[in-house]
Amino acid sequence: MPSLHIDGTGVHYAGAGAGGQPLVMVHGTLGDQRSFAAQMEPLAAADFHVMALSIRHCWPGNWPTEGGDFRIDTHVADVAAFISALGKGSVALLGHSCGGHIAVRVAERHPDLLRALILAESGGELDESLGGKPSAAGNVNAFTKASDLIAAGDEEGGLKVVAEHTGGPGAWERRPEDRKAISRANARTMLGQRDEQRRPYSRATAAAIRTPTLFLHGANTWPKFMTNVEALAGAISGSKVVVIPNATHGLPYECPIDFNAAVVGFLKAL
Repeated sequence: MPSLHIDGTGVHYAGAGAGGQPLVMVHGTLGDQRSFAAQMEPLAAADFHVMALSIRHCWPGNWPTEGGDFRIDTHVADVAAFISALGKGSVALLGHSCGGHIAVRVAERHPDLLRALILAESGGELDESLGGKPSAAGNVNAFTKASDLIAAGDEEGGLKVVAEHTGGPGAWERRPEDRKAISRANARTMLGQRDEQRRPYSRATAAAIRTPTLFLHGANTWPKFMTNVEALAGAISGSKVVVIPNATHGLPYECPIDFNAAVVGFLKAL
């Protein structure tokens, strides 16, 4: 399994289509490089060099005793260092959920590394400049509850909390076994996500992004994710929005054909 050594940590990734344009993908909470299994070969066949990262400590990595480096700023630095280490110039960066938040911060801090930005229902909160409320802390509350359950030994209970936070009641029970296995393999990372120090999105940050940007969201997703898409897309000049039919927050694996077509269409048009 390939990896690059970044800041004392091996950043593992899956790759396909080595001869094409570079496309780096970053998964969401409780995910890893396998979260993009349905994207690898189809996007490689469309002439992209596809690299799906596992952010530090996610499978096949190991969870450390303390986990104090499992923070958004660390993930952003890792992704930026990974892109630089490739030596391929600017890349297209795709992030899903928490990975979308990381991707936004890479675009904010390292715009020279990106030729395109694709955000699939980026996780996080909005500040007041984007219509958010100071008390809007749904992610923090759900993630704290989940991590407390996992720390106490109730892994399934904690994973159920996260699944229902993004997919509604019964989401964990409906989830295919392969996706459950990925979540279980990364359950301990929730202990770090309690203190990931994710800042809310601001209008100033979004408006400063000049990288060509595509937003993807599921037609049947929860309103909180739609709110993020609408606010950020309205603030990033020239951004595009594509709705994935029949999908919820798990759009890359629920509807991969439409998801992949939207990604390819956007990137080929640049």
